[in-house]
This record gives sequence, C-alpha cells and structure tokens, in this order.
Amino acid sequence: MKKSGSFLVLAFFASFWSYSQSIATSPYSLFGLGSMYESNFGLTAGLGTAGIALPSDGFINNKNAASLINLPANNFFFEIGGTGLQSSFENNLKKENRNNSQFSHFAFAFPITSKSAFSIAMMPYSSSSFKISGLKIPIIDGSSEYYYLDVLGTGGLNNLDLAYAYKLSNKLSFGFSASVLFGNTTDKRSYIINNSVTNIDNKISYGGIRPALSSQFKMNPSLTLGLNVKSPARVNAAKTQSVSVVNDSGTSDIETDQLSDTDDFYLPLDIGFGVNKSFKNKFNVAFDYEKSFWSATNQSDMYGNFSDQEKFSLGFSYLKAKTSRNYFDRIKFAAGAHYDTGYLVVSNNKIEDKNFSIGASFPLDHLSSALFISYTYGSKGQITNSLIQENYHKLTLNLNLDGIWFVRKKLD
Repeated sequence: MKKSGSFLVLAFFASFWSYSQSIATSPYSLFGLGSMYESNFGLTAGLGTAGIALPSDGFINNKNAASLINLPANNFFFEIGGTGLQSSFENNLKKENRNNSQFSHFAFAFPITSKSAFSIAMMPYSSSSFKISGLKIPIIDGSSEYYYLDVLGTGGLNNLDLAYAYKLSNKLSFGFSASVLFGNTTDKRSYIINNSVTNIDNKISYGGIRPALSSQFKMNPSLTLGLNVKSPARVNAAKTQSVSVVNDSGTSDIETDQLSDTDDFYLPLDIGFGVNKSFKNKFNVAFDYEKSFWSATNQSDMYGNFSDQEKFSLGFSYLKAKTSRNYFDRIKFAAGAHYDTGYLVVSNNKIEDKNFSIGASFPLDHLSSALFISYTYGSKGQITNSLIQENYHKLTLNLNLDGIWFVRKKLD
C-alpha cells in the first residue's frame, strides 16, 4: 500500500500543474484534513507569528487565551481580517503562479469583570484543494496495461473558538479555550479503463472539540512568559459515497450517498512557550517555541507519514510614543521570522515552511482601533524527489475596532 501510495503522490505532484483555478490551493492539501490554516490577529503576522506572551491590550491575541485579561476596562474589541496570497509552484521541469484572496477571521472580545474576560472568534482551520488530471497508472506493478485517474479535492474545516481568561494575581493569569471544529471535504475520482469510466464521489464530514489551557506570568513590567497546552483531540469523521459506471451501455448507479467506513482524525498534544521582553517601552522582542507530538497519534496517510512538528517564531517591534500627538510617532513597526519543520514526511522528506515578515500598525483613534498591515515572504517544500517547492507572497490586513461600553455620559 505504501509503495503504491508513494508512486501516486509523486505522480500527483507531477500532474498538479493542470489545476489553474484562482482559489486557496496547495498540492500539500492532499494530506490529512488539508493544509492547516493559521489565522494571525493584530500584528502577529508581522512578528513572524510570535504572540504567546503578548498582551491583548491593543488587539485580540488568539495565541493565548490568558492574554485577554489585559483588555482595557469597559472596552469592546471587534476584529476582522483577510489575506491576499500570490504563490508560485516549481519543480525541476516547470513553474506556475497562482493568486487568491480569502477571509481570515472575525472576532469579539470584552472584559467581564476586573479579573475576567471572554472572546469568540470564527476562522478557517484547514483547506483541502487539489487536482490530479490524466494520471496514467499500471493496473498491477510491472503490467503493460494502464488505467487513467482524475481526482478533484475540495473543502476544509472551520474553527469556532471560545476563550475565557481569569486573573489570579497581578502577575499571573490563566485561560481556557475550546476550538469547535466542523466542516467537510470532498474527493471526486474517475477511473478510466478502455471505454469504461467509474466515478466515485466521497464526502467526509468532520466534527470535534479541542480544549486548551494557557497562562501568562508577568515577571516584571518589561518581561512576560506565556504557556499554551492544547489537548489531543479526536475529530469524528462520517463518509458518504456515490458510485456510478459509464460505458457504451449508458450510466449505472451502483451506490447513491451510501454511508461508508472511514477513519477518524486525531490531533496531537501541542505545547507552546513564549517570551516577551520590552526595552524602554519602545522596542519589543517576542519569541515562541511550539511542538506538536504527531507521532503519538499513531496514524498514517496513504501518501506519507506524520512526524513530530516544531515551530520557531521571532518578532521585533518598535513604537516611539503611544500617546504622542504626532501621528507617525504612534505607528508601530514590526519584523519577524518563522520556521516550521512541518508534520508531513513525503518520500523521506519533511515539508518545511520558512518565512520572514514585516508589518505596521496604524492607529485610527485615541483608543485601540487600528489597521494592521503585514507582508510575508516564504517557501514551503523543496525541489527534490519529484516534489514541489511552493514560494509565496502574503499580504495580511486586520482591522481592530475599539469601543467603550457602559460608561455614563457626563453633562456640562
């Protein structure tokens, strides 16, 4: 099975060029639940995605629920974001460009009491979008007889994230969050042998809840530590299948929306640690380290293996004066770098992701309303063993609106 799977994935990468629709697509979305999507709130995209130890005093920090305790009193944050992506896919023979834009997230956050806060957010969790066209495969290994395969995959999962924070002391806060995952993927396959075409359409619906615990500890006014622990979770799967055969005699429906056995998907234990250090309230350094224990899930994919994943994020920011009357003094600038070892091993190669980013936060009022703009350039995969290297340019736009609730108007 693994031998056949290795041949199919290599042939798939060779045939990926036939897909030219302008949608969020990647050849690596063939695996598992699809390509994992990371929504970066505020300016975190410009910080190399670092944010586990950042406070939520000027934006909704989805990296650490415990950070919500820093929301200003009586303030209500609403954030909406989107991304634009220009990607190029390259192997030893060809290079192709794609463009797309997509919704990133929307979120609400507000303090409940002086010691607690709450947020709710909706965002994509994964995207599955790929196409195999006219793939020629021997009926059995070494055979001179072949069949042709066409495959179209679409869909993905959504994430409804609920978070609660509580301040235990002036230095220590805890957070609890739950990610409600739901959505479906479709896989449409056509097997062509001589004058006969067998069509198999699969739709897999997923649903699950993944809880997480987090904390932030302020060692002193300029140094904060953060910790995230995301629990292993089972994402339940249910598959319906339709099968039809088209030949010279016409079309025969073998199955129509029949329930079929499929494996549930298992998310691993994730542990993340972050440090945030400020200097003279102007210059800031943030660093995150995260590890996902995919090997412990004891699951595999037909086209590759799951292995432990590590992420390293480093971000720098500079703000001259937050309360200055000079507008340009209140613009925050950011730069960062990110390295992700990946969790997929394809043809004995890990699918790594490396990128660097820059960004800026433009204030819109005297509160915390701001427009966050970030640019990221990165590379995923490699040009070896018939695999594909994906180079991308990503523009992230996030708008945070800050309002004040429950404050009585004063009359002169």
